[in-house]
Amino acid sequence: MLTLFQPRHKVANLVIKDHVIRYVETKANDPLSVHKWGERQLPKGMIHDGKIMDRETLGMILEECVDEWKLKKRRVRFIVPDPFVIIRRLPLPADLEEEEIRGYLFMELGTTIPLPFDTPVFDYVVLEKTQEATVVLLFAAPEDSVLSYVQLLEAVKLRPIAADVSPLCAYRLFYMADQVKKDDHILLIQFDQSSVNVSAFDEHKPVFMRHLSLEQYEQIKLEEEQQLVDPFEDVYKEMERMMSFYSFSIHQGTQQITRVFLIGDHPHLSHVYQALQERLDVPVERLAAAMAGAVDARYHLAWGLGLKEGNDDVR
Repeated sequence: MLTLFQPRHKVANLVIKDHVIRYVETKANDPLSVHKWGERQLPKGMIHDGKIMDRETLGMILEECVDEWKLKKRRVRFIVPDPFVIIRRLPLPADLEEEEIRGYLFMELGTTIPLPFDTPVFDYVVLEKTQEATVVLLFAAPEDSVLSYVQLLEAVKLRPIAADVSPLCAYRLFYMADQVKKDDHILLIQFDQSSVNVSAFDEHKPVFMRHLSLEQYEQIKLEEEQQLVDPFEDVYKEMERMMSFYSFSIHQGTQQITRVFLIGDHPHLSHVYQALQERLDVPVERLAAAMAGAVDARYHLAWGLGLKEGNDDVR
């Protein structure tokens, strides 16, 4: 989504989070082979909830990464920070032609179609056309926030060619590992060091997304022996609420989540996996070992970004 222009060979895939910058490069003719990777931890507070707080220092750090990873003038894909992203299923007028949809959205977003920000950058996928409506899946983010990352990358002599959203990047890995079928109803949990992103997928398309900050839990240590209550108890409850929302609000009780996928870079991800297995009454899965072993789990999201091109089912 949000393609700026068409990529050619040797594209680097960058993930910039509140706490880290990560990079993955795949072989041009074999995206399942991870060729190069790198990581740089960021000082606390430099980025907060996706918003760049110290642009000058971040630019210096990114410039060092570009030199170290030999990325100067390289084309790059990047992920729009989760707190900025809106994913929404929208019914549009039934008589809209395919070529009229983008113009219609351009005119109506922020007016008849409300958004929590003024000027969006957006993309969409047509889900179905019926006599009643043309139903699209909308991806939107505030233009100024996306441009702040584009300008940051350009300032360090990188050439941003496309932006994507993290649920699609994570889902692609499970799709490529042949862990998902089209009739599955998937809850995808990205449990990272500083946040949790939860999304639901139906027929390989995201239906909704919810972003939760882990800031309130960061003082709680799982390894403390006296810890009687799981520090993520409230997070698990929110996941259960989202499973209910999917079943009863989106599908009016006719469908339910059938599988849960767990991915992320949280240091206690194995604990979260075990807790969810005990708590949920649907299977909880991590990325298949044959796929996961190609590169350390910290780089999986950037790898999923590298799988973007040429995958028609997972946009």
